[in-house]
Amino acid sequence: MALGEARRGGISRRTLLVGGGAGLGLAIAWGLWPRDYAPNLTAGEGEQLFGAWLKIGRDGQVTVAVPQAELGQGVYTALPQILADELGADWRTVAVEPAPLNPLYANPMAAEILFEDSLGALPEELRDRYVTRSALVLTAGSTSVRMFEGPLRDAGAAARVLLCKAAARRWGTDWQSCGTAGGFVVRGQDRLRFGELVDEAAGESLPEILPLRNDEADRLVNQPLPRLDVPAKVDGSATFAGDVRLPGMVFASIRQGPPGDTRLVRVDRAAADRIPGVLHVVETPRWVSAVASDWWAANRALDALAPRFETRGGLVSSAGIDAALDAAFDAPGKRVHSAGDLAAVFGGARVVTAEYRVGLALHAPLEPMTATAEFAGGRLRVWAPTQAPSIARAAAARAAGIAESAVVLFPMMAGGSFGAKLETLAIEQAAVLAKAVGKPVQLMWSRSEDCLHDRYRPPAVGRMAARLGSNGAIRGWQARIAAPATGREVTRRLLGDDATVAMALALPGAADPSAVAGGLPPYAIPDLAIDHHPAAIGVPTGEWRSGAHSYTAFFTESFIDELAHVANIEALSFRIAMLGQQARLVRCLSTVGTLGGWQGGIPGSGQGIACHSFRGSYIAVLAEARMEGARVRVDRLVAAVDCGRQVNPDLVLQQIEGGLMFAVAAATGGSTTMSAGLADTRALSQLGLPTLATMPEIVVEVIRSDADPGGVGELAVPAVAPAIGNALMAATGVRRRSLPLGAV
Repeated sequence: MALGEARRGGISRRTLLVGGGAGLGLAIAWGLWPRDYAPNLTAGEGEQLFGAWLKIGRDGQVTVAVPQAELGQGVYTALPQILADELGADWRTVAVEPAPLNPLYANPMAAEILFEDSLGALPEELRDRYVTRSALVLTAGSTSVRMFEGPLRDAGAAARVLLCKAAARRWGTDWQSCGTAGGFVVRGQDRLRFGELVDEAAGESLPEILPLRNDEADRLVNQPLPRLDVPAKVDGSATFAGDVRLPGMVFASIRQGPPGDTRLVRVDRAAADRIPGVLHVVETPRWVSAVASDWWAANRALDALAPRFETRGGLVSSAGIDAALDAAFDAPGKRVHSAGDLAAVFGGARVVTAEYRVGLALHAPLEPMTATAEFAGGRLRVWAPTQAPSIARAAAARAAGIAESAVVLFPMMAGGSFGAKLETLAIEQAAVLAKAVGKPVQLMWSRSEDCLHDRYRPPAVGRMAARLGSNGAIRGWQARIAAPATGREVTRRLLGDDATVAMALALPGAADPSAVAGGLPPYAIPDLAIDHHPAAIGVPTGEWRSGAHSYTAFFTESFIDELAHVANIEALSFRIAMLGQQARLVRCLSTVGTLGGWQGGIPGSGQGIACHSFRGSYIAVLAEARMEGARVRVDRLVAAVDCGRQVNPDLVLQQIEGGLMFAVAAATGGSTTMSAGLADTRALSQLGLPTLATMPEIVVEVIRSDADPGGVGELAVPAVAPAIGNALMAATGVRRRSLPLGAV
């Protein structure tokens, strides 16, 4: 149930039951009620289950099941914090564990964002039913808090009521006179620890209407509570996929051929056998892997193998990609957004035009693609960092040629992702290797392999046109965007074996809205059109932090600055005048202008500004930048953010600061060209990433808001590149229309 519904009328018994019930007693008492899915969370010794989300031990420990992958974004803290707040728990007693695969944890909101082309067109009820039935557990689209705040509050409230009922029975009073605080049930001077009551509470039943907490004392939400995952990461006890060790385990590295119709044609096995520690060489048509007693020996063996691949057709190059993008404009675009009569507005008028280009961008998380697999007795066990565990399990089963029910997947914390760990290729390869060598295998891609075979953020070209009115306001706006149909590509790669999805993808003439997501300006423009021109570039592309917003915002906010210059209006005022009902975005712009000391973007100021609305949140960014020779130097970033209610202010700040740095890296580097079918960038040192010496000063103001929580993890990325580009225009008088930014 939505939070707003819960606030208005509480939680109905039926709604809670469909969500899995609250405890063993509840399941027995209402056993005759229809139930869609049963919880499969497992209780340990001395623990009691309270539905699908919560376990409480007799020692008072509160363990929250989290269905979202911890990628560094703090989801192992934010989601438990929501439940613990509603429960009235002591934060020092709260623990977290990955939720098991179950339709109860499906994420329709993320599915709609990721698979918009095939699922987004379905009616909401049908889409949610499909996603739930398919157990699409997904971490994507900045949806963790937005999707699961309601269910977690419900679960915390249910357990709180059951504990209060158990305590009230002991005290001989009405349970509604009891409350919870700091891990105790309290009534006046009476106090009982949660751990003392769990066995009795599990046998209680829920009332018809379940009340949510409405007191203001001892609340955990909106508090900068310490992250639950940090201590283990600091002392090294946190286990990532590369830390898994199994008896008899061996280590593998891999070499894959260029994209396209590629086949492995030769390897030098004899040379590999001379490398100490090498145990196996596994060949498939697309790749070769060396398996050894340690990873370094396996990776050295690949060099000795000197694999040769043969690719039919031409090999991809940057020149070919640019040509494919330009050629995409020769065909009619697929209209994704429109309003008014643009042709009439443009007819016979002076139209301002500009063209912008962005290149392939890498994910480049610190942790390369990694998976550990063990095949024994016809069953497969896999340890992997994944944002889509149900999809990963299905992919592993297909690769191993076994039933999905014979695969057990252990989702691990990830050392960064930015969308990369939605992909399942390394998991499939590990499954094949484990079956081939008959031993547990840990596969880790080298850094070079991670760069060469990334599913890149797609390149794009934006051809922009606009007509200004006599007062300087924009009367007409056209954005023609050439880009790969990445949404369809990702859907086909991750869900293509599903008959429903395959049928949707087979429909001719379907647009890919995700390819131009964020391209609809927030400004009040009466006549506009946004067209997608699909481009086949021959390079696999995938989900990337903020997706198409990373380039559509660059197109829009750079062009807005150019139009402000043509209209001879200061850029901040130009934006605010056209934002109409976008009061939250206006406030972000006003705040960042004041906080950053906006000088109007005058020549020589080196200041630029940009804004964006995204996933229910709003941001404005002011950048101060200049050129040092051919290199961009960003001296200062100021951001004003409105993301609604905050679960944990520190997590919000961390995500905004991290997003700003990620965006600086992508705007000034983080890209690759292509030669002979392979990426030219093959190491972190070639990405031009900011260092401690070149990092800008960062100032972030998070505006207090009582609105529903918006997304935060991707919010800071889109507005940074145009803000820097606009700043460079103010600093140098030269407009840079390509990403990454640099020499003209």
